[in-house]
Amino acid sequence: MANTLFLRLEGPLQSWGERARWSVRDSAPEPTKSGVVGLLACALGWSADADLRNLSQALRMGVRCDRPGVPVVDYHTVVGGVIAADGKIKINANTREPETVVSWRTYLCDASFLVAVQAGEDWIAQLSAAVQNPVWPIYLGRKSCPPAHPVFAGQGTYANLETALWHDFPAGARLRVVIECSPGEGVMRRDEVGSNRSRTFLPRYTREAWLSNSQPAEET
Repeated sequence: MANTLFLRLEGPLQSWGERARWSVRDSAPEPTKSGVVGLLACALGWSADADLRNLSQALRMGVRCDRPGVPVVDYHTVVGGVIAADGKIKINANTREPETVVSWRTYLCDASFLVAVQAGEDWIAQLSAAVQNPVWPIYLGRKSCPPAHPVFAGQGTYANLETALWHDFPAGARLRVVIECSPGEGVMRRDEVGSNRSRTFLPRYTREAWLSNSQPAEET
């Protein structure tokens, strides 16, 4: 049985928030683990914190940036219906009308990534079936970003994530990859799911490398 699931994440727009706060909503340059876990949870029909946390901790993930895309920033407004911390709709103190909330949201335009997800065989079998027949709609980081085609891109058995990312490697290409690793082997980022309900994320470590048809991987 397979230990690796491949996802093709490609569409007109995608956005993978990693450090988004308040009115500034960023996007990482490649899919985050929390975003991919969210995508898989939609396919499974899961929303409970414990389920998402267990799924996140069961997986290791690598990303190959086949087409990094072009970052674009959208000036975004929401008029009315914005809920305050007390559960009531926010009202502008001067106009007494529902408050307009402004934000700047970054998207990756025309990007394409191959994501390799490794886990136990039972996990991969369950996830492979789910992404081919999702319970809820799948999206690329934000609900406004549907994929251009089905995300399932195959499965297989590989010794490690770097080997897996050679899957269907384009001829003559030199591509950046981001591979999950152990603490101390790479840089820390906070995209391991802690609690979806309270929007808390735990540390995770990744390292970058470049894969090329003509030479071994170069770490950066």
